[in-house]
Amino acid sequence: MFPAAQMLFALSGFLRLTMGFDIGLSTKCVAIPMEMGMCHGVGYSEMRLPNLMGHTSMAEVIPKSAEWQHFVQTACHPHARTFLCSLFAPVCLDTFIHPCRSMCVAVRDSCAPVLLCHGLSWPDSLDCDRFPADEDMCLASLSKEYKHIHKELPKPICQTCPAVEEFFTQKRVLDVFCANNFAVKVKLSKKRTVSGDQEYNIECQVEFINQGLLMPYDTRNTIQQWLLMNENCTQRMTQTYRPMVYLIVGNIEEGTVLVNQIYRWQRRDSQLTLATRKWKHHKCL
Repeated sequence: MFPAAQMLFALSGFLRLTMGFDIGLSTKCVAIPMEMGMCHGVGYSEMRLPNLMGHTSMAEVIPKSAEWQHFVQTACHPHARTFLCSLFAPVCLDTFIHPCRSMCVAVRDSCAPVLLCHGLSWPDSLDCDRFPADEDMCLASLSKEYKHIHKELPKPICQTCPAVEEFFTQKRVLDVFCANNFAVKVKLSKKRTVSGDQEYNIECQVEFINQGLLMPYDTRNTIQQWLLMNENCTQRMTQTYRPMVYLIVGNIEEGTVLVNQIYRWQRRDSQLTLATRKWKHHKCL
């Protein structure tokens, strides 16, 4: 087996092999450029041009793939990156390996709501009917075994923006804590990328005020996904490029993360500090 093929097995876990079509001499292998950060670290370093989206040059591929970088960062599906990179940067083998129809359907069903949150619909160019059935040569979707051993974690959803409060009393904060099942303190920064987009990062560790049903090892990623998925809310929170501390309060219900209240935590806010200290011994009515 070619080394690239071995890496592809490690990437996807499942290749259904029967028969493919010969690429021929009309395509070439090229290094995946640095500008295609979405497809770095996927298990191979060279791609085919033209790709499976019909792009014939890097001048086409780079800006088109960059449109999906933000989408992949939301982690709306475990195979979203694999699916997109198999199309924009197909691995350099003797045969094109398409994503299976089942993988497309799984990614579409999980990720289309994220696009909708940004006012976009699932594109016709990614119509799942164009991809081969699982019995053909293709990258398969998640197996039952994978789903069994990887516990489903709570997922953020597209939602109406919660209020960002700056003036409050400790009683009001404690009442909000009682009405929700998690509260976390995060330091959020904003910067502009080379392409001109906004990028939001959580600095340092997330501090739990009330852990609730959040998983300690995954909370930072969960909050990051919420910020990306609800970018219009995040923009309202971060008016400047100076890092700010926020207290994010919400509920986890039926596997979804819903943020209901956000407090901007400034050093002079003694009410927030008092409320979080009292919370350990507070009894909700």
